[in-house]
Amino acid sequence: MTYSRITGTGRYLPEKVLTNFDLEKMVDTTDEWIRTRTGVERRHCVAEDQTTSDMCVEAARLALDAAGVAPTDIDMVIVGTTSPDLVFPNVGTIVQHRLGIPACPAVSLEAACTGFIYALSTADKYIRAGDVKRALVLGAECITKLIDWSDRNTCVLFGDGAGAVVLERSDEPGILTTHLGADGQYRDLLYYPVGASKDLAKAGTDEAAIMMTGKEVFKVAVTTLGDVASRALESAGVSPDELDWLVPHQANIRIIQATAKRLNLPMEKVIVTVQDHGNTSAASVPLALDTAVRDGRIKPGQLVLMEAFGGGFTWGSVLMRF
Repeated sequence: MTYSRITGTGRYLPEKVLTNFDLEKMVDTTDEWIRTRTGVERRHCVAEDQTTSDMCVEAARLALDAAGVAPTDIDMVIVGTTSPDLVFPNVGTIVQHRLGIPACPAVSLEAACTGFIYALSTADKYIRAGDVKRALVLGAECITKLIDWSDRNTCVLFGDGAGAVVLERSDEPGILTTHLGADGQYRDLLYYPVGASKDLAKAGTDEAAIMMTGKEVFKVAVTTLGDVASRALESAGVSPDELDWLVPHQANIRIIQATAKRLNLPMEKVIVTVQDHGNTSAASVPLALDTAVRDGRIKPGQLVLMEAFGGGFTWGSVLMRF
């Protein structure tokens, strides 16, 4: 039987760091207020001329090196992002060209904060079907370019970054289950009001910024993340006790803690990096995964559950044997 397995990980965070103390000088907030409500201590912000593909290329090179493969070995590229360089060509093709990856399927996938999980699930299906041998899967965002920096309810949350994995065909189980979902009825709770076919004239104005109803997003996120995690474990016949690690979307420490509680999972088994980079949307799960792989917490053979929740609403999980 054919499976897919992650063989290399990588991440990139922009050089510019914006701390909570920096934000105290910009909006009516405090370091204590931000930390106690979100867990965020600092976030990284792209330079004015830096793009999503720039970050993808850096993260991808590290993942390729970790997997011990060359760009010419890759036969599919999928990027989860909600902040592409351009309307077209898509970020996947830009990354493909810049890395020297030969002609192959290359695409961007937009599912907000769940983008990486959607992308990884898609690559897994292509590998299992026998159409792809080795895929480069990324989650990346220049989300700070979409923020109203005078809105303390949103500007304190987000940061930029990119994470990457190499996913390869394997005879041994790697990815065990993937579950994806979405419900468009919640659109108005978390959205960006400008697009290529809607209100484009607002781009660059005060009306073009992330809109979020925080309390309602929190309620739905906690319930949904708990449900999708439970479904992943049940479908694989695995109990929470058997999990080695939970790698959740790094949106908010309270959401992470509430999700772990619903699973009766101790926080010692949860990878938390939100303090270092804030909510990086589609980049947050691969950033956290690479951090834990490189610092030695996540080891080969361990059982890992990744999950995310984002605007749309979208959600998803990936249960794997690393």
